[in-house]
Amino acid sequence: MKALKIVTVCTLLMSLLIGCGAKSDRYDTVMENKKLVLGVSADYPPFEFHATVNGKDEIVGFDIELAKEIAKDLGVPLEIKDMKFDSVVASVPTGKIDIAISGMDPTPDRQKAMDFSKPYYVAEAGVIVRAEDKDKYKSPEDMKGLKIGVQKGSTFEDVIGQIPEAKAELLNKVNDLVLALETKRIDAVLVEKPVAKSYEANRKELAVADVVLKPASDGYAVGMRKDSPKLVEAVNKTIDRLKSEGKLDEFITQATQLAESGE
Repeated sequence: MKALKIVTVCTLLMSLLIGCGAKSDRYDTVMENKKLVLGVSADYPPFEFHATVNGKDEIVGFDIELAKEIAKDLGVPLEIKDMKFDSVVASVPTGKIDIAISGMDPTPDRQKAMDFSKPYYVAEAGVIVRAEDKDKYKSPEDMKGLKIGVQKGSTFEDVIGQIPEAKAELLNKVNDLVLALETKRIDAVLVEKPVAKSYEANRKELAVADVVLKPASDGYAVGMRKDSPKLVEAVNKTIDRLKSEGKLDEFITQATQLAESGE
């Protein structure tokens, strides 16, 4: 009987420990903390970037506007954490952030680590080159063997495989890649097409080549911690609303204009 009691007590303790260690839906964490923590890599105009707004440096962009709408629908304030892109991906499973909206494709590897919303934006690749080289490149074959810059941790690491014998230059920030292009350390940069267009508009020495590359996925999505169906449902509801209201098209247009203004 004594042994049975000990086993019973141990079983109850184990159940409590397992219950305490179990991860709750991240929606509940957001509601308990009374804030939504967003992770971004704010060097990717027009999706997320730094700009001077009313004399103050702020993180703005298409993804930021989407995050604001998600927070508004949840009824909580938004807190933004700026970090390297690979840190954004890693911070979702560890709980350092609630959601990741940073031009992120739901690749199979990322789907193992986090849940995703439905796509909110379908990506197209843009190829930034020096303006004097624009007419040289019309197809991936024209870029054979070139040194191509891509953001570390982005899906353009996969897209670069469409260029024969390309040599990848991996850096954390797009700005650093563009600087490497301008100083002729690399031959081109692969980024999101609106991002490429914004750099072209702001820097006369750069241009977007007429090279068509296939997207790495079906579109950008919001990343959340695994086993968070309530938060996924809430985010999808906001995306559906914004699509029906035409707000997502409005956001990308406004963000691109702001990025091109160079403010």
